[in-house]
Amino acid sequence: MESAEGQRGRDGGGLRRSPLDLIMNQIRRKRSTSDRKPLGRFLSRDRTGIPENGGVEEKGPGPGVAAVVERDPGWGRVCVFLQKLGKKADSRSLSLAHCDLTATDLLESATLLQFLPQLEEVDVSWNELIGGCLTALTSHLQDVGGIRALRLCSCRLNAVDVSALGEALACVPLLEILDLSWNGGVGGGALQGLLGKLHPPLRELHLVACQLTAADATALGETLSTVSSLRVLDVSCNPQLTQEVDVGGFRALAASLSHATALATLRLQACGLTPDGLDALGGSLRCLPSVRELDLSCNKGLAGGLDRLTPHLVHLTHLESLDLHLCCLTRSDLEALIQVLPSLAAMTQLDVSSNKEAGGVAHQLVTALPLTQMRRLPLNSCSLNQESFTALALVVPYLHTVDVSWCKVVGGRLALLLDALQPSVVLELRLSSCELTTDDLGHLAAACRRGFLSSLRTLDVSYNGAVEDAGWSALFAAEGLASLQDVDLSLRPSTSAPCSAWLPALLCSAPRLPALTRLALQRWTAGSRDRERLDQCLRKRGVQLEWDAVTNQENPEGSRPEE
Repeated sequence: MESAEGQRGRDGGGLRRSPLDLIMNQIRRKRSTSDRKPLGRFLSRDRTGIPENGGVEEKGPGPGVAAVVERDPGWGRVCVFLQKLGKKADSRSLSLAHCDLTATDLLESATLLQFLPQLEEVDVSWNELIGGCLTALTSHLQDVGGIRALRLCSCRLNAVDVSALGEALACVPLLEILDLSWNGGVGGGALQGLLGKLHPPLRELHLVACQLTAADATALGETLSTVSSLRVLDVSCNPQLTQEVDVGGFRALAASLSHATALATLRLQACGLTPDGLDALGGSLRCLPSVRELDLSCNKGLAGGLDRLTPHLVHLTHLESLDLHLCCLTRSDLEALIQVLPSLAAMTQLDVSSNKEAGGVAHQLVTALPLTQMRRLPLNSCSLNQESFTALALVVPYLHTVDVSWCKVVGGRLALLLDALQPSVVLELRLSSCELTTDDLGHLAAACRRGFLSSLRTLDVSYNGAVEDAGWSALFAAEGLASLQDVDLSLRPSTSAPCSAWLPALLCSAPRLPALTRLALQRWTAGSRDRERLDQCLRKRGVQLEWDAVTNQENPEGSRPEE
């Protein structure tokens, strides 16, 4: 789920803020020195000895940086600036994402570009305070004409910013990647001032959640013929993009795709696609044999109309990934897809998850696929029946990701999938809300001991509250999970249960999980002593531990819970 800050960056991208808003935002973003590293707001002059917020005096640059400043003042300024932001200097990449940059910071970073003649990548994404001030950066892009990647995601860009960027594109003729995603102010006409100034070397254009309209779709279509090298086009999460299909708009964009003959990735997730939109898109697919990834997911309006597209898929001879999850596909949609699957010989990933009707035809789906080369076939939330679950075992030996979450048929039958695994193949195993039993966890532990899960990185067995303590203990007592990075054992939000009985097994297994970075134990309760032991064990290894507040933990010692 997206954070509140991220959502504000997406939804409010086009709003113009008053000077008072800017001042208040900068006041709000002041935090105590105990909460964050000092960001060191400074210009070119020396501010040593001036505390930023009345706290402890900031330290100057370290000995190594000081030596660099003396040897090469320009590069030294770059190092000092990035050190204050907690970043490392790189002559080819300037990454300032998630740095809470203000307009002043943006200007300071822009003046340092002259000392980075080899710069190839600039990323100032997720800095919402720089919206309306992008000119401070674009006016200095002539100092770094070799830039190949420019990322400005979620910066609250407005029409003035987009226009300034368009004017500056002439200074970066080698630009290959442009990402303006999550800036709502880009849509509604502002984008049209930028598109006509893109250069032929452009390979990737990302415009996710930019509130693009049908007019923007038309303008984007007119641009495609001028960027013949475009390989990635992502306009996902723009529901207004497909309006006015019959009169320009998306139809114009879809028709123009035939000019982008180098296109390898086309993402139209959550764009409000309808069967009429598929008609418009299908004609261009004949001219796009190089497409390897097609994402049409989260378009619920496609229901009942997929057969308008499937006949054209046979022309995508190199298609490797097709994403149709959460499209409300009907049985007739899926049957039309099954008919064309044997023609897609390069397929390695197919996602029809979160389509309930898929469970009834999954056995036909599996047999129509090139089994030995499949790597992803998520079937979570597909209402699998026993026949389909049995057929899934045919493809499981080749999958890197196995996801059958929210399929109740798995409970009591997990051994069928585990016995089909091949050693060191699966990297991700998701079994959330599958009504797993204690015996299922025993089979999972046995698979670990046999070495079948030695490469597993993600294990999700959350929302399986029927498993008894012996099942969890057996899982952690088993060896063979040395590659495991992410584990989720959380219970449903409405439930809770004590974990004291199997927590010792988890603590003992910690040394055998050297790669672990996250452990989710939400809704499990533990006494304060057990909680402290686990906290200490994982904290010194930098493992992110997720479980409920202390006030919800059991306290068998009878002592007062920690505050």
